[in-house]
Amino acid sequence: MPALRPLADGGYDFLEGVFPYSQGVIAREGFALERARFLRPLPLAEGFAAIAAHLDALGRPRTALCAAELRSPRPFSFGGFGEFNRGYVAVLEDWGLVRGGLNPVARANVAPDIAPPAEPGFHAFSYTVPATSAQPSFVVAGSGEWPEGGRFPEDIVARGDASAAGLRRKVQYVLGVMESRLAGLGARWRDASATQVYTVRDFHACAPDIVARAGAALDWNYCRPPIEGLEFEMDLRRVTTERLLAS
Repeated sequence: MPALRPLADGGYDFLEGVFPYSQGVIAREGFALERARFLRPLPLAEGFAAIAAHLDALGRPRTALCAAELRSPRPFSFGGFGEFNRGYVAVLEDWGLVRGGLNPVARANVAPDIAPPAEPGFHAFSYTVPATSAQPSFVVAGSGEWPEGGRFPEDIVARGDASAAGLRRKVQYVLGVMESRLAGLGARWRDASATQVYTVRDFHACAPDIVARAGAALDWNYCRPPIEGLEFEMDLRRVTTERLLAS
């Protein structure tokens, strides 16, 4: 299982992941997670500037940023996704978040199928604030049906199969990833305040399997996963406060 590592000056621990993002984050003792969503997605540079201004207003350091929710015009090619990630991570490096080659910030990055943004940008972000809550707050990073670090596209689960049976295989795989990441964080699915599904496919036959774990707090986003060839993605979170920011 990936290691749970501290980011003490950020107020959270993170589950070690891959270059673009961690597998999830959980608030350390004395802290809680808040989430802020932009009214409309902000292009990447503007989004980073708005996040910095929001953290400054709260008296929080840049290292308090712990999760990002991105929106893109369309799914990337595998190579294009890597190129995008290099520019995104470079800002996190400038902010002092990436250390020893480890990126602590969890992430979901999806492409709305209707009214997509003109360029990649921020939909929402999460960050730590001082708190005395005894309830854990966390974000589990988004995952699709491709084992990260595996061969692409060969290792996509039920590759090219959008039938009901194929989609069920994809959903079951992603549910397993979510459960593994929750376990790594020491969190429980029933503690989540929101579970998000991203797909343009009809997944309703699989919905009981998801609701059995997530309960009724299930949000369906009519979006595609960030890389061409993927069909289904999920993430989940528990935060103490949700904010809406003008954009």
